[in-house]
Amino acid sequence: MNRARLALCAMLLASLLGCGGSDGFADLQTFINEERTKPRPPIEPLPTFASYAPFTYDSMLLRSPFQPPHKLELSSRIKGSRDIKPDENRAKQFLEGFSIDSFEMVGTLANSHGRYALLSGAGGVHRVKIGDYLGLNYGRIVLIDADKMEVVEIVPDGQGGWLERPRSLLLKERS
Repeated sequence: MNRARLALCAMLLASLLGCGGSDGFADLQTFINEERTKPRPPIEPLPTFASYAPFTYDSMLLRSPFQPPHKLELSSRIKGSRDIKPDENRAKQFLEGFSIDSFEMVGTLANSHGRYALLSGAGGVHRVKIGDYLGLNYGRIVLIDADKMEVVEIVPDGQGGWLERPRSLLLKERS
């Protein structure tokens, strides 16, 4: 056991002697000296910042959304007519159960009975003619051309009256 300790101490001493010496850092010292003699790049100046422009919020000049509008605002609205109103007694057609925005005009047909438009939407392609109804707002077809179809919708004006609103469906171009 004594010999093993002596051998271990001798190895530790030899390894410590191998780490020492002045020749081990000569290359490092040369590198540091070379780097110190190189010219240093100039330091970039700090960027200039634009001054802050304050924003003035003028919400106090606007009407509160929780207050009723002024009489001027009410008079400038488009008023509907009590003479215009949808026919509530008429049986609804199938295409009146879908929004008019869900339809695309994909073609036209013409024969001795008149011109028909082909509409894609609501689960298939549908043939409609002038006088048919479609859309959720009592839309009635008033014109069918080769490249467009005109519909007049009857919508409430919010004041107890009704407005006629024209809409057009253009023929969808094939790509």
